[in-house]
Amino acid sequence: MASPGSGFWSFVSENGSADPENPGTARAWCQVAQKFTGGIGNKLCALLYRDAEKPAESDGSEPWRVAARKAVCACEQKPCSCPNADVDFALLHATDLLPACEGERPTLAFLQDVMDILLQYVVKSFDRSTKVIDFHYPNELLQEYNWELADQPQNLEEILMNCRTTLKYAIKTGHPRYFNQLSTGLDMVGLAADWLTSTANTNMFTYEIAPVFVLLEYVTLKKMREIIGWPGGSGDGIFSPGGAISNMYAMLIARFKTFPEVKEKGMAAIPRLIAFTSEHSHFSLKKGAAALGIGTDSVILIKCDERGKMIPSDLERRILEAKQNGFVPFLVSATAGTTVYGAFDPLLAIADICKKYKIWMHVDAAWGGGLLVSQKHKWKLSGVERANSVTWNPHKMMGVPLQCSALLVREEGLMQSCNQMHASYLFQQDKHYDLSYDTGDKALQCGRHVDVFKLWLMWRAKGTTGFEAQIDKCLELAEYLYNIIKNREGYEMVFDGKPQHTNVCFWYVPPSLRTLEDNEERMSRLSKVAPVIKARMMEYGATMVSYQPLGDKVNFFRMVISNPAATHQDIDFLIEEIERLGQDL
Repeated sequence: MASPGSGFWSFVSENGSADPENPGTARAWCQVAQKFTGGIGNKLCALLYRDAEKPAESDGSEPWRVAARKAVCACEQKPCSCPNADVDFALLHATDLLPACEGERPTLAFLQDVMDILLQYVVKSFDRSTKVIDFHYPNELLQEYNWELADQPQNLEEILMNCRTTLKYAIKTGHPRYFNQLSTGLDMVGLAADWLTSTANTNMFTYEIAPVFVLLEYVTLKKMREIIGWPGGSGDGIFSPGGAISNMYAMLIARFKTFPEVKEKGMAAIPRLIAFTSEHSHFSLKKGAAALGIGTDSVILIKCDERGKMIPSDLERRILEAKQNGFVPFLVSATAGTTVYGAFDPLLAIADICKKYKIWMHVDAAWGGGLLVSQKHKWKLSGVERANSVTWNPHKMMGVPLQCSALLVREEGLMQSCNQMHASYLFQQDKHYDLSYDTGDKALQCGRHVDVFKLWLMWRAKGTTGFEAQIDKCLELAEYLYNIIKNREGYEMVFDGKPQHTNVCFWYVPPSLRTLEDNEERMSRLSKVAPVIKARMMEYGATMVSYQPLGDKVNFFRMVISNPAATHQDIDFLIEEIERLGQDL
């Protein structure tokens, strides 16, 4: 594969990626793609331009896309029967597509053009000469385009334009210089799997309508439980709409385990419950408590050390305090990879406390769970095998396209008992196959999206060793960033020591603040630096990184790396960009 800096990428850097609206660069782009990528280049250009080459110019009488459809033909029949020939989308509407009578040709042509748009976006997402974001303020976008829904349909040419416009202003989350969120990157196999999933368009509640997907969920969740360390991969689990819902599932099941009667009789029939989690934990624990009627005041935040790890002695103190007040501790949610610091709570010590007081132990490993596949880094989750439940989001460190979150439970059958409602119109008990594969009754949802296929297909394509390599690379890049800025003028680390995860937290201190005393005025001025740099960064569009305050610490940058496309050069670029945009503050 051509490396960054090789001829192919040098050409792309100098000339930009292939632009369907810029015929002048098409021939050269396709020639260099064919030279450096062989058959792949031929196929990509054929997909993008039908014959790997756009017309150099048009007479202006019709859009080049329409002219190309009429001029480019893959068949030798006369009259031409190619699906793209003589298809004018300006004259067609959605009602002309399948299942319309004679809708096959316009459908194939329409979907081919949609694929063109998607492939061009994919290529540009990896092109460092393109922007991560073409930022416009909300009112600008609202005024520039008509986004309103009308009574009368648009034609298909307008629909294609809607697709182009939407991607024009979309954030390129697969761009190697996008570091803004925990979920970044764009995996080609995962993308293909997502397209297949949407094409199949089925529901996960019963085996009869999703046979392969249900089996793949069974196989994949078992593999994840094996990696956690539960004997033979025993237990249960489900893919849910994100880590927040997975955490709420854990709270729901823990409550049912403690007081099964709550399912029928509600919260009024049981004592006041108390959950415990660290002060650096994800906000979803409190959201879950609010949604389940437990109440946010019943979630006790445990103190953390300077690195953001839960302090076990404070946990035990607060458990005893709750019991003395007549409350019932029912859940401790430890975090393996906190959102801001990337901290890993001491799971072994927490497990000892949960065992001592007979409390359900949940581990929110939404961000850190991926490290379990790394021989080098899995020690950071030592003790996770003692948890009663684990949240693990493959759409974060494993790079699976959004969304893909798993809730894994050690006790088999508990989810089913907690959630089942025996809907006879879905879960008939006299079906002719093994009913254990009708998984829908253990879920809160009825309609459930197929989230497993992209993870399963990526796992088949990479193997566990492939996931391990990309995760190790991301952690190495985080250490590289830390080593560069820890002693660099103008940077201050939020906490001492190497990052535990890929989170690197720091302040950029402009020259005007470097000689000031460390007092309230300096902190007030420093708090304004990161927001201004971030705003300039978005308007310029070359990279993105997040910032936030935390506790008594004013706004600082939180760099996270989960995109395997990122390189040392991208880290260097980010540092230079922050300095360029913040020098005058």
